[in-house]
Amino acid sequence: MNDLTAAHRTLRFGTRLRVINLRNGREVIVRVNDRGPYSGNRLIDVSREAAARLGMIEAGVAPVRIEVLDGALR
Repeated sequence: MNDLTAAHRTLRFGTRLRVINLRNGREVIVRVNDRGPYSGNRLIDVSREAAARLGMIEAGVAPVRIEVLDGALR
């Protein structure tokens, strides 16, 4: 919850991602450490700390761009 982590359905654990909030331009680098999300058509769930740094705590959801930095194909 307090680390910069994320849940993704298919990317390998340990994959580092840059997540960019398209509403405000804020970005954060997270590490995939869980599976999900399991609700709606969401691509990624981020930890509370990552959401705070992205400026999306109050909204709960935001349009984002995800860039794979490393680890996806190991």
